[in-house]
Amino acid sequence: MRVLQRRALSSCWTTLDSVRTMRAVVRNLIVTFERIGFDPADGTDTGLRKRVLVALTVLVNFAAVLWGFIYLALDEPLAATIPLSYAVLSSLSIAVFALTRRYIFFRASQLTLILLLPFLLMVALGGFVNASAVILWSLIAPLGALLVSGRRAATYWFVAFAALVVISRILQPHVRATNNLSDGVVLLFFVLNIVGVSLVAFVLVHYFVGQRDQAMALLGVEREKSERLLLNVLPKSVAAILKEEQRTIAEHYDAASVLFADIVGFTPLSEELEPEQMVEALNEVFTYFDDLCATYGVEKIRTIGDNYMVASGVPHRRDDHALAIARLALDMRGFVPSGVIVGPERMVFRFGINSGPLVAGVIGNTKFQYDIWGDTVNTASRMESHGVPGKIQITEATYNLIKDDFVCTTRGTVAIKGKGPIVTWFLEDAR
Repeated sequence: MRVLQRRALSSCWTTLDSVRTMRAVVRNLIVTFERIGFDPADGTDTGLRKRVLVALTVLVNFAAVLWGFIYLALDEPLAATIPLSYAVLSSLSIAVFALTRRYIFFRASQLTLILLLPFLLMVALGGFVNASAVILWSLIAPLGALLVSGRRAATYWFVAFAALVVISRILQPHVRATNNLSDGVVLLFFVLNIVGVSLVAFVLVHYFVGQRDQAMALLGVEREKSERLLLNVLPKSVAAILKEEQRTIAEHYDAASVLFADIVGFTPLSEELEPEQMVEALNEVFTYFDDLCATYGVEKIRTIGDNYMVASGVPHRRDDHALAIARLALDMRGFVPSGVIVGPERMVFRFGINSGPLVAGVIGNTKFQYDIWGDTVNTASRMESHGVPGKIQITEATYNLIKDDFVCTTRGTVAIKGKGPIVTWFLEDAR
């Protein structure tokens, strides 16, 4: 009993191995056929059309050889010669295409052969009925053209197919009245021709849709990458406008707040660091700041070296723009980097904030940049550059907007380059 079980198991494993081997062979054949005429310069669409045309040619070749030998066995040598001749010519065409990669010639020759040879076979067998409607195979030409050439070209191929059908009707009285096929065989060929054409059409469209779905999936991945890259440069709402419209984007904001942050002593430190260390340090700091901007719903404008610029109230207006940027500044000041330190102390930042009107918009045609302009921006920059390490210096305009919610201490009057004496405060903490 155990011997029988072992033999049965062994037989099952052998069968499974055979199935796996056959599947591997089929996959290798498919890959080989798909590589015929491959050109690295092909776009996604051209590459797909080439693969579909090769698949169509292989399918029709297989049917032509099968039909040819059947006609030969049924004592119809002339009828057998036509599909077998097609198989030979088609195979030569594939070989030439593999060597020359002349896709247009390959496409035209294949569609012409598929269109004309079923018509000739029908004439050789004695018309519509005697040939079991074999001219239906010519319909593969316009169907194939729809996939490998496009709708306009497919229309011309369909007109040519319709013309051949009309010509066949005109020639009907002038072709042989009978052939060597019995009524039963003629009826069987009706079934074979209808099923064969339908099967080829289905397999072809199924393959095309499968390849197209793969291409669309890859395109979707690339589109998502492009979207992410675009959103790294532009605010989401601004990017959406640019994708739909080609126009200048510029808008005035009556009330917004701007923050500048700078790492104290980073320039001399960067001279001592390896390039990788410097980039890693900046990446750690600015990645953390980016996350804070997302948390508070403010817009990172840009980084220049170790300087970080943020705006609140643009591109989406908000009444609490100063409150949001004040909370952001406190969290940024509290950041303790895990890597680089300055001397014995942790990395120290200097901050400047100002509030007021400004203009925001997009500049550039190839490398877009969302930026802000105005005296409010310039003053915020001066608040940072004339600030104190570890402190958040704010203007009177910002102080008046946040004084009820935050603890601020006066610094007094500070001489600001290009602005003269300005009264400033230090933002200390939230109340």
